[in-house]
Amino acid sequence: MEKLSSCSDDEIIAYFRFENMVEHEPDFCPLYRERKKCHEMENLNCYLCACPYFRFNDAGFKELKGKKLKSYCSIEAKGGTLFEGAEAWHQDCSGCTIPHHEHYIKKHFQRDWFKIMQDVAPAGQL
Repeated sequence: MEKLSSCSDDEIIAYFRFENMVEHEPDFCPLYRERKKCHEMENLNCYLCACPYFRFNDAGFKELKGKKLKSYCSIEAKGGTLFEGAEAWHQDCSGCTIPHHEHYIKKHFQRDWFKIMQDVAPAGQL
């Protein structure tokens, strides 16, 4: 973000468009090298590559069918699901595109990304 400090908020949001990130920030995400999107959608914006509605706690939130639920969606977005891992349940966000739309990002934008993400994990885990 330091190199974008002289940019307007709209310019920063535009900078994080998938196509621009692939070209100018190939090390930001391992998928960029393959030109592969994490969510198949037009106009994918990567500013919120992590979702502010995602909740994670390594200690678990509760038991679910004999395993810890370690992550979930706080708004229960219809594009998300839970998947059962070998030792725990986790949120699968691959079907949800909410935080990757520019209108959503503009509504919630802050230059301090950690402020947007403050509710994701308990203190000390993010």
